[in-house]
Amino acid sequence: MARGSVLLSVPEMMEWGLRGPAVPRRRALRLRVLSIVLFLGAWSLAAGIVQAAGLFNPIFLPGPWLVLGKVLAMAVQGELWAHVGATLGRVAIGFSTGAALALLLGLPAGHVRAVRNLVEPVVELLRPIPPLAVLPLFIVWIGIGESAKAGFITYATFFPMFLTTVHAVRQIDPLLIRAAQSLGARPRQLFFRVILPAALPEILTGLRLGVALSFFVIVISEFIAAEQGLGFLINDGRSFFLVPQMLGAAVLLGVLGYAGNALVRLVERRVARWQQAV
Repeated sequence: MARGSVLLSVPEMMEWGLRGPAVPRRRALRLRVLSIVLFLGAWSLAAGIVQAAGLFNPIFLPGPWLVLGKVLAMAVQGELWAHVGATLGRVAIGFSTGAALALLLGLPAGHVRAVRNLVEPVVELLRPIPPLAVLPLFIVWIGIGESAKAGFITYATFFPMFLTTVHAVRQIDPLLIRAAQSLGARPRQLFFRVILPAALPEILTGLRLGVALSFFVIVISEFIAAEQGLGFLINDGRSFFLVPQMLGAAVLLGVLGYAGNALVRLVERRVARWQQAV
């Protein structure tokens, strides 16, 4: 029914009550573009003030157009694509491995108490250890090659995705499970048709956290014994005071992370359409 009428359908009432009036897509797009323009304007203003007032050496805060010019120059020369490809490859392998382990352990741990009691103590023991503290161990155990970088990303991303998966399964309404069991659902049917769909939205939220964390820790791993990658560009720029290169690589990491998050959200809209109304 129309929003102006007294009666609304259930999805409309939930959307209106929980989210308020839906923001038109065009308006949302304009607000997003405006936020980027304001950010670039503030960055340009800060760079101009530094250069005009001589607060410090302007080379340490180049304007956004200088940074963009550096990125475009590297792209035209063909240098940029190898670094982007190396970073994306490491993130894809490390994140995929971490997500697979988190799901394989988190789903049964959330559903079966015995599995949870067996797995959680080890996870809670290792989880507080910062990933940076275990990076030297990965280098000692695996070496300084690609395996160490992928393993480091796997270690860093596993814990938030595992905990989110366990919580997603545990917070399922028991009435749903009892109703399915009373209708004759077998354990396999119960898992794939009730538990997994009900937990899927929160699991995908954990995957979004894992994607963001992957791009966060890849820089650390590429600081050590890497000849390609955006983290290598940042470290190389630091060594030779190439600030536009450093900022350009950092901005590209942000763009790639944003794209990865958008990809997971696209998957969420496709596989959990029913969740969009609540």
